[in-house]
Amino acid sequence: MKARYIVGIDLGTTNSAVGYVDLHDASPGSINILTFDIPQIVGQGRVAGRTTLPSFLYLSGQYDLQAGATSLPWDPDRTYVVGSFARDQGGLVPGRLVSSAKSWLCHGGVDREAPILPWGAGDEIDKVSPVTASSRYLQHIREAWDHIMPEPLEAQMVVLTVPASFDEVARELTVQAAKEAGLPAVTLLEEPLAAFYAWLSFHERQWNTFLHPGDLLLVCDVGGGTTDFTLISCEGDTDTPKLERVAVGDHLLLGGDNMDLSLAALAEKALGQELDTARWNALYHQCRQVKETLLEDGGPGKATLRLTGRGRSLIGGAMMTDLHRDQVNDELIEGFFPEVSLKAGDSLQKGETGLREMGLPYVSDPAVTRHLARFLLRQGGGRMPTVVLFNGGALKPGLIRNRLKGILTSWSGRPVKVLDSRSLDLAISWGATYYGLVTQGLGLRVGGGMARSYFVGVATDDEDRAPMGVCLVERGTEEGKEV
Repeated sequence: MKARYIVGIDLGTTNSAVGYVDLHDASPGSINILTFDIPQIVGQGRVAGRTTLPSFLYLSGQYDLQAGATSLPWDPDRTYVVGSFARDQGGLVPGRLVSSAKSWLCHGGVDREAPILPWGAGDEIDKVSPVTASSRYLQHIREAWDHIMPEPLEAQMVVLTVPASFDEVARELTVQAAKEAGLPAVTLLEEPLAAFYAWLSFHERQWNTFLHPGDLLLVCDVGGGTTDFTLISCEGDTDTPKLERVAVGDHLLLGGDNMDLSLAALAEKALGQELDTARWNALYHQCRQVKETLLEDGGPGKATLRLTGRGRSLIGGAMMTDLHRDQVNDELIEGFFPEVSLKAGDSLQKGETGLREMGLPYVSDPAVTRHLARFLLRQGGGRMPTVVLFNGGALKPGLIRNRLKGILTSWSGRPVKVLDSRSLDLAISWGATYYGLVTQGLGLRVGGGMARSYFVGVATDDEDRAPMGVCLVERGTEEGKEV
């Protein structure tokens, strides 16, 4: 049976989102991509639809929630929670909260199919693997879709996004998570490309009035867990311009999670004492919520962080401190987006990692701008972008986007044009949906093919000789080409 819907799923580190289009209503030049409001538990026993599903899994205990608190309309006996309430409840009981599962999927230093999350939790917690956690988010999306929509999700064309820098193991584990969630056939799409496809979907008829032959577009995607850079060139002549992806950045475990850790360290210093693991985790999750509140347009000038006491000192041992909006802006902008010269990229060492905070091997240098400089010098050949498209929740504050625009302008010596994004939270899911339409001949395709070449090692009888590499798929091979 032919699919009725094309569905784009952004399986994000911090938030997931779903876009879709009804093929019964789609035709060239007439495309209406919609956002699926995902029903989820938003409070004990309360279910409501939200445009995003926070990518958090709360493993409830026997007594910490009321009876029926985790019930869903399609599964009244569900014992765990994903989404909004999982995130909020996990801030109160962080030892039962699984977060950043997507970052764990690309962590080669652990068994990603072993029950290791929540990281550092006690033996009384029935832990899950990064694959299982990711699968539960996708399972919730599938069940929510099936509960509302007229045709099951597994029968639709599903496009699932991954970071451009994900290696083949992380991609395969993502596909495995989808299969375990009841989605046996998904198409993977790189997130920066999805962000650009989202922009194309809104400018399909006049895109070449924004991009001209000779332009080089930078997609700068800073999400909850990873930072991705992609370069797309506009070639050809004025009448028949062509878009082609020409470079993809290295894997960078750097994003909103790192910013939350930085704010937690700032708050711990203000509290005046070193916190134990449980209190540190609670502070970290509160900092995530406070960051989002303070950086909203029209947000408050400050927010209070509160930590309860432990044991007999439950009340007397309570601690609190304030984080101010200006303080948070300074910490994030100067710490993660400092003004640096283009040559600063030469000082970075590829693959260098820092401390393993919360169990994850984050990059040693948190300055996104230095990593961007390195990418443009090495992957871009020193050619500077003329246009930039921002994406990712970490770039929501206008101050950060303006800082990046100013730095890019200083590097290139001329103004850099910024393409508008309708939503930094939803663009990836919209772009994934549009890409599905492209595969059906209903949209504009970006060329470039495979981002990397793929080889198979061939052993020899000579033990002292290194295995030979045979190229199976060459970089740039377009989708659908026989090899």
